[in-house]
Amino acid sequence: MHPLEILFEYKFSKPSLLKQALTHRSFSTEHNERLEFIGDSVLNCVIAEFLYNQYPSEREGSLSRVRAQLVNEQCLFNLTEQFPNFSQYLLLGKAELGSGLQPQPVQVSILADALEAILGAIFLDGGFDAVRPVVQKIYATLLQNAIQRTQRKDAKTQLQEWLQKRQFERPNYTVVEEQGLSHDRLFTIECHISSHKLTTRATGRSRRQAEQHAAHLACLKLDPLLETQLIPLSELP
Repeated sequence: MHPLEILFEYKFSKPSLLKQALTHRSFSTEHNERLEFIGDSVLNCVIAEFLYNQYPSEREGSLSRVRAQLVNEQCLFNLTEQFPNFSQYLLLGKAELGSGLQPQPVQVSILADALEAILGAIFLDGGFDAVRPVVQKIYATLLQNAIQRTQRKDAKTQLQEWLQKRQFERPNYTVVEEQGLSHDRLFTIECHISSHKLTTRATGRSRRQAEQHAAHLACLKLDPLLETQLIPLSELP
């Protein structure tokens, strides 16, 4: 029995599906991308079903925001950390493993994709009734606190609403630096609030991410109490 079958509390009738789910495209042509595709859809469906049944009074917009927070790459990566040595079970090519005495850490995206692929494999192996309890187990803590997420907002939205409510001008975001290759860019953004003569600066792997980080810093400087109303940066796409 594979160690992950014990951790996920699911026994595959077709072990080859689990092997494929753990195989990155750098290792073999029989990789996990198609399983990741179906796993993404299954995960969205299970989470949507749970939120729909658990929060009958919540509107579609808030439920959609919560679901997006629960299925984004960073959230999936965080969930893999509850499984000891999860990355060691992945089948990766030499380019992804690195070389020498200090192997490079597995990328966040690879771990997140593998988790989705495993869920897709469970669905194909046992159907929706098999994958639903697995998702609910993995997400147990996050689902308990799901309703709190509907009341939080991302930093850019929160900052703009805070300023507009007090009749101040909107913040202005400016790209001050771009580094790296086209497929691995690092953006530096400044968020400037003229009414308060406040400027914050942050970096991110995308312009959107950097803007969110800069807005988050601005929120904390303007009103530290806003922190409890913000979606954590780690949970944003």
